[in-house]
Amino acid sequence: MNDDDDNARAEQARRGSPFLNTKQAAHYVGLSRRTLEKMRLEGRGPASRKHGRIVRYHIADLDAWSQGGGPEGGSDE
Repeated sequence: MNDDDDNARAEQARRGSPFLNTKQAAHYVGLSRRTLEKMRLEGRGPASRKHGRIVRYHIADLDAWSQGGGPEGGSDE
């Protein structure tokens, strides 16, 4: 993948729902799905939230975390 594809995908996500599932969020921040899941379970990584049984990540939280200024350890409530 090149940066243009990644940027286009991110812009499309911003225009749609601001929430990404774990696979999408992992791709967005450049991690594997499993690494992001492990970080969430350990209380590290970007803030996350649950919508029913589904874990979601808000794009703004992912951006803040990847820039080093975001909250860590999302809530699963």
